[in-house]
Amino acid sequence: MVREYIARDPRTGLPLNVAKSKRVEKKIHNEVGPWVSISDADVLPLALGQTSEVQTRYLDQNHTHGRAAGVRALGRFSGSRVHEAHKALLIAFEQDEATIKVAALNVLPEIAVRKSDELFDWLSVLLDDDDAQVRMAASQCLALTAPVFPSAVETILANEMRSSSKPRQTAAWRGLKSLCETWPEVVVHHIDTLLLEDDPALRRKAAGLLKSVVARGGPSVWDLISWSLNDNDVEVRRISARTLPSLAKRESRIATVFAERAMVDSDSKVRLSGIKALQSIDTDHGRARELVVKGTSSKDIQVRKACVDLLPRLFGEDVLRTMAIDLLKTETDPSISASLKEMIFDASIEGTEAQKNAQLAPAPAVPAIDREIAEAHGKQVGFEPLRPDSTPLEPKDAAPKETPTTPPQPAAGAYRAVSQDEMMGYDDEFEDEEPETDDEYF
Repeated sequence: MVREYIARDPRTGLPLNVAKSKRVEKKIHNEVGPWVSISDADVLPLALGQTSEVQTRYLDQNHTHGRAAGVRALGRFSGSRVHEAHKALLIAFEQDEATIKVAALNVLPEIAVRKSDELFDWLSVLLDDDDAQVRMAASQCLALTAPVFPSAVETILANEMRSSSKPRQTAAWRGLKSLCETWPEVVVHHIDTLLLEDDPALRRKAAGLLKSVVARGGPSVWDLISWSLNDNDVEVRRISARTLPSLAKRESRIATVFAERAMVDSDSKVRLSGIKALQSIDTDHGRARELVVKGTSSKDIQVRKACVDLLPRLFGEDVLRTMAIDLLKTETDPSISASLKEMIFDASIEGTEAQKNAQLAPAPAVPAIDREIAEAHGKQVGFEPLRPDSTPLEPKDAAPKETPTTPPQPAAGAYRAVSQDEMMGYDDEFEDEEPETDDEYF
């Protein structure tokens, strides 16, 4: 088997987002019930009506199984015996008893994965059965088989989604939603036809599925979003506009075009969705920057506020301050004005003393060796007091110290600048020697 090629970034080695995502496989699981206790030898005679009933024991209880239970147990057969089960299922569909037809519809998905001939034709017929229980079972069967057999139920699904019966319509839409995970391209085809319907309720439901297929639907979804944004119904436009933030994370250029259209829509909710899409777009995108700047002068307060909040992400402090000053001249909303004033405020100039000091660069740290030398000579460095273990160095033959006549030194906690000579120990005072006279040489 040939391995799937995955393009990778040459710098990071991570896979690029160019390959199609793998399709999710939907499987039909066999249900469990009292019918599983029927032996294989009794299933076919019971399903065909050759045996009236069978007695079994299931979960410590005695059960009497009729023909409907035999039909329900047909799903266990596989291999060569599936042909016999398929034939018995077709016979069960022809029966007049509703319980037998309901059992046949319940087991249809399990047999269809092995042999589906004529089964979906019967499903289409039984959706219009006279018995309400049969119709309900047929709708549930359609919702269950739609993600596994999209081509077999395509026409049936399209008709049921437009049904006047609310339960049948709900089951069909549930099946279409399940298709978004397995066959998104089929869902795109259904949405394409539904957006052309005159009933706005159908168009709204179709627009609601765009978000589920925007990630894997491809360029076809872009056309559907474009059509929905031009719909006459405002609710359809609102629903489709909500897909723009998701589209912006994958196709920023296409999302920018749609966001520009949404920002000029007559509905405020559509415009806000366009702003949210711009928030998800890379700030380096030139067209997105232009739309944000244009939105700061919009008549809609919500759009204007959202665009103003985006300005710090797009521009530096100097440009931002200039733009905020210009916008304040015409801004009337107090909350937006407060945001603009925060952008103009410069802490290093207009702030308090603490704010100004916070903007200053810290003084360079004194090297450790210089600190040790100074402390060894009894000198204090900065505001830090001398350590208790630091004692000044004195010469071995030093004379007894006399009482100082100089003014008292400042306290240890006070700050006093230390000169380089004092730090290096060159602060001793030397008396000048008396000048030599010429008498010594005569």
